[in-house]
Amino acid sequence: MAKVFTFAEVSEHSTNKDCWIIIKGKAYNVTEFLEEHPGGDEVLLSATGKDATDDFEDVGHSVTANEMMEGFYVGDVDSSTIPTKVTYTPPKQPHYNQDKTSEFIVKLLQFFVPLLILGFAVGVRFYTKSSA
Repeated sequence: MAKVFTFAEVSEHSTNKDCWIIIKGKAYNVTEFLEEHPGGDEVLLSATGKDATDDFEDVGHSVTANEMMEGFYVGDVDSSTIPTKVTYTPPKQPHYNQDKTSEFIVKLLQFFVPLLILGFAVGVRFYTKSSA
């Protein structure tokens, strides 16, 4: 019978000297595989402390990779201890231009500069046409 771990117990193993990951409700000790992993050890280390099922499946691992996983299996993870997925909420962006006066000036310039250029072009055209 397989040993059952809590999510917290598995999450404690999150270093390059002791690395466990959770995939499909099972815990795997991949410490020995860190240096051999084709994507590098950073990929496996970043998968610790969470349910890495989606990360694992998104890459599309081979049948051989799935078979190799069984050698690293240490037990099951109690699904009731795995936190529910949290939707990503981007951090609020700071307002860099809080001065309303400068915003008004910028908008005013965006309107008048093209008009000035157009006026200058019409003036040059008018002046060169009348002198010819």
